[in-house]
Amino acid sequence: MGVNSNRVEHFACPETNLIIPAELVAMPPLQIHKVCLPPEQSTFQKLKHRVSEIFFPDDPLYRFKNQTWFMKLILALQFLFPVFQWGSEYNVSLLRSDVISGLTIASLAIPQGISYAKLANLPPIVGLYSSFVPPLIYAILGSSRHLGVGPVSIASLVMGSMLSEVVSPGEEPILYLQLAFTATFFAGLFQTSLGLLRLGFIIDFLSKATLVGFMAGAAVIVSLQQLKGLLGIVHFTSKMQIIPVISSVLNQKDESIRKPKLFWVSAAAPLTSVILSTLLVFLLKSKAHGIPVIGHLPKGVNPPSLNMLYFSGPHLAVAIKTGIVTGILSLTEGIAVGRTFAALKNYQVDGNKEMMAIGIMNIAGSCSSCYVTTGSFSRSAVNYNAGAQTAVSNIVMASAVVVTLMFLMPLFYYTPNVILAAIIITAVIGLIDYQAAYKLWKVDKLDFMACLCAFLGVLFVSVPLGLAIAVGVSVFKILLHVTRPNTMVLGNIMGTQVYQNLIRYKEASRVPSFLILAVESPIYFANSTYLQERILRWIREEEEWIKANNGSPLKCVILDMTAVTAIDTSGIDTICEIRKMLEQKSLKLVLANPVGSVTEKLDKSEILETFRLNGLYLSVGEAVAYVSSLWLS
Repeated sequence: MGVNSNRVEHFACPETNLIIPAELVAMPPLQIHKVCLPPEQSTFQKLKHRVSEIFFPDDPLYRFKNQTWFMKLILALQFLFPVFQWGSEYNVSLLRSDVISGLTIASLAIPQGISYAKLANLPPIVGLYSSFVPPLIYAILGSSRHLGVGPVSIASLVMGSMLSEVVSPGEEPILYLQLAFTATFFAGLFQTSLGLLRLGFIIDFLSKATLVGFMAGAAVIVSLQQLKGLLGIVHFTSKMQIIPVISSVLNQKDESIRKPKLFWVSAAAPLTSVILSTLLVFLLKSKAHGIPVIGHLPKGVNPPSLNMLYFSGPHLAVAIKTGIVTGILSLTEGIAVGRTFAALKNYQVDGNKEMMAIGIMNIAGSCSSCYVTTGSFSRSAVNYNAGAQTAVSNIVMASAVVVTLMFLMPLFYYTPNVILAAIIITAVIGLIDYQAAYKLWKVDKLDFMACLCAFLGVLFVSVPLGLAIAVGVSVFKILLHVTRPNTMVLGNIMGTQVYQNLIRYKEASRVPSFLILAVESPIYFANSTYLQERILRWIREEEEWIKANNGSPLKCVILDMTAVTAIDTSGIDTICEIRKMLEQKSLKLVLANPVGSVTEKLDKSEILETFRLNGLYLSVGEAVAYVSSLWLS
């Protein structure tokens, strides 16, 4: 009968000369192929390949191949400092666009910086400091052309809630400030480490579903917290759960009798709101004693804060924990925003470079009186719509901020707190994405559950624990898919060599005497027992169906391993156990199309020998054709 179809070879695998006649398979003649093992590699070569695939999937050094030493030096500078990549092509036309967009986002960054600093329970001036140094560093190290850098609401909220649980910003303002700068330092250190070690996949555990629920819950909490400023309540809870916040509003009715003056101004743009409200309060200061204002803000650029970093003491653990949590959140937001706008302009943002850029700017920021910063969606959207072409727009924004710090600080003395509260509410309400939540419900109920857990956890437990619960649900989803993989029965679409899900495709039909099963996951220790039980159940159900429909008796079970991307020793043992159980029932087990790594492990475990000569095929179609021909010969 020619060369046997199931001989496994390590090297060249020419087609066999075995042709199955058309009358035996009720379709055009089918040629049977050999199943090949991958080329032999040493353990070191395999490890090198695996490490490369895990940590360097984008092959970042491919540009350096076949280049001169001078060109390699230029490419290295461009790789480490993206400013050298676009700086050589910079011109006046690009500068004009960047200046316009930079001044535009500065008009948003100044009021937002002041407002978000108050959200983090920090002095308002720290928010402006954080809009000066970090954008300059990002312009040199960042790979996004449109990312607007500065403080963001979510990181501000988390930092404020986590630190205020252990230190009161009102009673111990210096210690609180020290912890904020220290948390920023550890956030930057964590982010830079992820970039250097190329461990960015860690932040992927914060799924889109988790972020949708988390941001919605945070937006509700932030908005409710701003009732303190809007209603003029003096004694207000510092807790970040919905019940204590509502209790504070209901229990302080006597304090909130003042009308929320000037709230209507918040309908205008943030900077316009600040200017108009400040002007009104200044003109009516003799009659507006009941309106709380920002007060004195010191002039001058960022003072150094290296001496304020808190590296020893009872609160160090809180600073580290806060830094890691805010670091993960700000990194996730910054990279997501950068990739969103990069996709609109058809260029690529390097995730690892972004981690390093955001991390280094936070480390530098912690030493220059800044707190956690990242790419802001609102700022980036304004930057994009204003026509930004490069990261120079961040330099222009920082320049506008430094002018404000040097000369315009006294003008903010009469800015009312109610306007800052309104700006925060206006900014965070946009974080509640109803459409995304509805889409999650329609597409994936488990994703919606993760979203709902994050939302309710933030509202009723706490911000960090709500986030942890949501991540836990996402991890549970991963474990569920790994431990309970999908299996299905395949049928043949008449007149073709295509085998598809019997339930999904009505035109697919059972092949007499065959049960064709597909497994859609790796076979690991975590799911091997489940797969064994599920496959045996499929066989039992197939036998019951045959008995009920007077079908041809079952003779062969084909396991389609196309989607089995990996297997471990437990999985190999499971296949052996299934084969032995089927032999006791006089049934034959056949494997179809195992991938290279799976075939190699099966070969080294010597399980292929137990399948003898007729148990391993390149495709389901070839397995059906060849086994059928054996029965008829």
